Amino acid sequence: MRRARRLDAVTVEPWSEDHARAVAAWHYEPPYDFYDLASDPDDEAELFDPLRRPRYRAVVGGDGVLEAFWYFRPDGDAVEVGLGLRPDLTGRGLGAAFASAALEYARAEWSPRRFVLHVAAWNDRAIRVYEQLGFREVGRETRVFELVGEHEFVAMERAA
Repeated sequence: MRRARRLDAVTVEPWSEDHARAVAAWHYEPPYDFYDLASDPDDEAELFDPLRRPRYRAVVGGDGVLEAFWYFRPDGDAVEVGLGLRPDLTGRGLGAAFASAALEYARAEWSPRRFVLHVAAWNDRAIRVYEQLGFREVGRETRVFELVGEHEFVAMERAA
């Protein structure tokens, strides 16, 4: 099992059931409540699945409290990246720093040639952050969620 690693003002830890429980308790304000785990039972099940733990990292602040989680899925020369920020930290201009740190971490772990991610098409706030970090739209797809129906997602990429 990987050990915790310090990155600037946060510590990156291996994913645990305690981390999954903390994220399951997060609740966002509308329209971001789409990201509440209660909106997608499959996502919640994945966070608790011991076989999927290697895809997640816990990002813990100096006070020992979970601030964010990162999702990584290496695939050939690419790493798919995802980010979840604790609700009280959203909308405060922190997304770019957390996303940049995730990319640095992924670059050090897997040495990919490119990064890919998917973001809800209506989430202009996140899309702006990703564009600031050099991501560009490469496609769109519609995904169906059990409790919230169909949503369009933007596929984005950038060089690593």
